Amino acid sequence: MEANIIKIGNSKGIIIPANIIKLLGLEDSVQLEMENEKLIVRPSKKKKPREGWEESFKKMHENGDDELLIPDVFEDEDFEDWTW
Repeated sequence: MEANIIKIGNSKGIIIPANIIKLLGLEDSVQLEMENEKLIVRPSKKKKPREGWEESFKKMHENGDDELLIPDVFEDEDFEDWTW
């Protein structure tokens, strides 16, 4: 299959037919690699937002690294002027 290189702003690009995008399972982003003068396009292994956070927080707790850096209430705070 042959594709034309087109101008896109200050860059250039190619149009990938929809059936190829669907066949390869491409979504919002791809990984591009150069190998032996060939351009390789692979689906991105993009992580979901906050993926792995739960495990990291558990490890932080086990290591005692989840202490507050500053107290959430200071000793000299006066709450009498506050309206609840």
